Amino acid sequence: MTPTFAPITHDQVVADVLAIAAAVTADNGWRPTCIIGVGRGGLVPAVYLSHATGLPTLSCDLSSQVKDFADDVLVRLAGRTHDGERLLFVDDINDSGRTIGLLRERLTQAGAVAGSVRFATLLDNIASSQRVDYRARTLDRTVDKDWFVFPWEALAPAEALAADAAEVPERIA
Repeated sequence: MTPTFAPITHDQVVADVLAIAAAVTADNGWRPTCIIGVGRGGLVPAVYLSHATGLPTLSCDLSSQVKDFADDVLVRLAGRTHDGERLLFVDDINDSGRTIGLLRERLTQAGAVAGSVRFATLLDNIASSQRVDYRARTLDRTVDKDWFVFPWEALAPAEALAADAAEVPERIA
């Protein structure tokens, strides 16, 4: 099945990041000490959020397709929570929940302090297996089958975007 591409504009990304920044700032019970961009889709939003909040940015690349590439980074990040740091992981979309679930599992295995890790996404699928703490917008993947194309993906050939969409067919079918 050929996906319906739904481009997201730069202005929409900026508005989404500002919405997340406002939600994080308004949360009196929890303030991150560091923003972690989840590669590859969360890297740009994390940098934008860093500028909007004044918080430092680190990265964790689960999409590198290099086996175990992120494992050492996640162990180091989990260790930072023992020093009182609070980590906000940022991704572009919580679609199936696979990435966020994997991050939670690996951080827990690495001994991250409970309550020290939170997640934010620009788009949050209400049908996802995982929940996020902050979101700019929601969608329902059981209804909305569009394949969202963020500005940083817009340079990819349509074939590459279609291949990404086809990795989990139920997202677009």
